[in-house]
Amino acid sequence: MFVKNGTGELKKVLVSRPEYLKPAPINEIAKKWKDTTMDVDVMLREHEEFVKSYEDAGVEVEFLDADDERPNSVFARDFGGCVKEGYILGNFKLDMRYKEHVDYEKRMAELGIPKIGEVKEGLFEGGDFMFMNEKWVAVGMADRTDEAGLAELKAILEPLGYEVTGVPLKREYLHLDMCFNLVDDHLAVAYVDGLPEEFKKLLAERGIELIPVPEEAIFLHGCNLQALGNHCVLSLKQNKKVNEELVKRGMKVIEMDITEILKAGGGPHCMTFPLVRI
Repeated sequence: MFVKNGTGELKKVLVSRPEYLKPAPINEIAKKWKDTTMDVDVMLREHEEFVKSYEDAGVEVEFLDADDERPNSVFARDFGGCVKEGYILGNFKLDMRYKEHVDYEKRMAELGIPKIGEVKEGLFEGGDFMFMNEKWVAVGMADRTDEAGLAELKAILEPLGYEVTGVPLKREYLHLDMCFNLVDDHLAVAYVDGLPEEFKKLLAERGIELIPVPEEAIFLHGCNLQALGNHCVLSLKQNKKVNEELVKRGMKVIEMDITEILKAGGGPHCMTFPLVRI
């Protein structure tokens, strides 16, 4: 078994260091920083803190070596999605990320994780892949995953017994994990008004409580949290209100002081590809 759901105990992850990361104007956050130079030393220190947070929590960390030909591979989440049977390789929208297809596929083979399918005709990035429970997957459709990609995901996952729900979003939100994130079995952080009514109805029917955030929180990574399991979550130090609300609901919050990496448009969830979750 590899990844059985989105909130069980996280045991192993795949990440990549931000040695060549730049604020390429490919999302709404990075556009604001496109004329600045990101401090590599600061980013590497932040990433070390990120990795140490995992290791201190008992999570094994695997790495894909950084490469100047794929500067955004620090956002390891995006190359695909992992379920208990193996992983699905995605299909990037942007040319600058194409090399990640090759290098992450090779690394997954080295780690012994089978590829159970691949999105080839449509678009699919892992920031849109959200495990809701052991048999239900939500798939965001904002800027980087489309209807054709969703259809291919359904063709791969539904024969394995998974329910796959498409979640249409505003293009500016980039990925589902920027505006919605499941942090515990029945608890999520979300910009509620940005979610489609049908999806919100499903959440209510299945007893998932939403901690609401304002729309501006999307672009400050207020929803981009990483569930560790056992009612524990990785968050950002700057997410004061969200973190307070999580603690009120019995969650343990591990805060990280990360700001420089965020300028490229991704947070802790974006930087994590789960390999084993039980």
